[in-house]
Amino acid sequence: MSNNLLTVAYIAASALFILSLGGLSNQETARRGNMFGIAGMAIAFIATALSSQVTGYTTLVGAIIPGAIIGSVLAARVAMTSMPELVAILHSFVGLAAVLVGFANYLQPESGLVGAEATIHEIEIYIGIFIGAVTFTGSIIAFGKLSAMIGSKPLLLPARHLLNIAMLVGTVILGVEFMGAENGLQPLLIMTAIACVLGVHLVMAIGGADMPVVISMLNSYSGWAAAAAGFMLSNDVLIITGALVGSSGAILSYIMCAAMNRSFISVILGGFGEGSNKSTGSGEKKSYGEATITNVEETVELLNDAKSVVIVPGYGMAVAQAQHMVSDVTKILRKRGKEVRFGIHPVAGRMPGHMNVLLAEANVPYDIVLEMEEINEDFSDTDVVLVVGANDTVNPSALDDPDSPIAGMPVMEVWNAQNVVVMKRSLGIGYAGVDNPLFYNDNTLMLLGDAKTNVGAILGELSASEKKELVAA
Repeated sequence: MSNNLLTVAYIAASALFILSLGGLSNQETARRGNMFGIAGMAIAFIATALSSQVTGYTTLVGAIIPGAIIGSVLAARVAMTSMPELVAILHSFVGLAAVLVGFANYLQPESGLVGAEATIHEIEIYIGIFIGAVTFTGSIIAFGKLSAMIGSKPLLLPARHLLNIAMLVGTVILGVEFMGAENGLQPLLIMTAIACVLGVHLVMAIGGADMPVVISMLNSYSGWAAAAAGFMLSNDVLIITGALVGSSGAILSYIMCAAMNRSFISVILGGFGEGSNKSTGSGEKKSYGEATITNVEETVELLNDAKSVVIVPGYGMAVAQAQHMVSDVTKILRKRGKEVRFGIHPVAGRMPGHMNVLLAEANVPYDIVLEMEEINEDFSDTDVVLVVGANDTVNPSALDDPDSPIAGMPVMEVWNAQNVVVMKRSLGIGYAGVDNPLFYNDNTLMLLGDAKTNVGAILGELSASEKKELVAA
């Protein structure tokens, strides 16, 4: 393929990537956005493979076929509940690829670059490997936390901020040595090791409640790592794609931090969630009274009497894979003329948009799925709120308790509704490790047990009553 044709292909791929991001910004156009992204990546991949720079097709095919098979099998088998973990581990691959590309560029035979060009190329290699190494190990730790292989509680080492600063200073010093050495492999290897430790420490210090932001942040890191690899390889489409991913991930991280009333810097520095189960001055856990336990029959009766219902899903719905039954319950209630809507918190689930994807998978109409800002004021006019597996995102202590670890975090104000039914396995704390006084409110009923089992029972009761009505008619 000629260079002119390659340039045209890269421009087309870049345009498709931009259209893909635009499509993914809205639920109605998300499927089309995905198709644009797939088409853009296919064009970029084929054009690169056919370019004059690629000659070792045997090696290329030997790497592509196993990778394609493994990727296809994993993507087909992964459950929607495990999608955050998959995203995290894929980010680690991007980081590792940037590290390997960096070392390959440094160790390759003479590139012919001299003077300023050679200096810039070495800087590209050094920065690319640093970003890639941080992304690689940080993403692995994020994967471990999301899959519960590693505890969600933040690891807060003494003087951890000084440790991070020391590693950054060491990276700069090694960078100066790397640039001035005739053979800079040793400082490059040491820096890579330091960057790997930094990636582990940064994510280990971040608590469970901030994991959606971590996923978004690592997405940004992986984009910049890809852009750095593009500079090292002089590949324009990789630079553009990496910049798009890096910048969009950074913007999304900022938006999510705003939704949690958190600064981006404080999330990176970690420590959120460390105050789980805050105690009273006497050293004992706060007492909120007794929770009112309900059953399926009472819940169905509330739904039958209600005119307006809001369903607030959380990670518990994802774990139970109850989204399809929730969708069926919604159809029955709407068929009876009731107003049914969904309220989605920006950080519900384990990654951005997790709940939206689950509901879209279950064919819930897009127009009844509302964001927190759109629905929070409507709770006071709502008859029944059905909380399915959510905890931290409906915790009133975020607004009422200044000593709470989640103080100031905007939450779904479900307690303002006439009745709240919380479907949860137990009265235990959520992923952030914080008690929820909502469970003990006078207008809150706790429907304990597996969400899928309970939603299935509710669906069965509603379906049975619907059949009775049809027979009577």
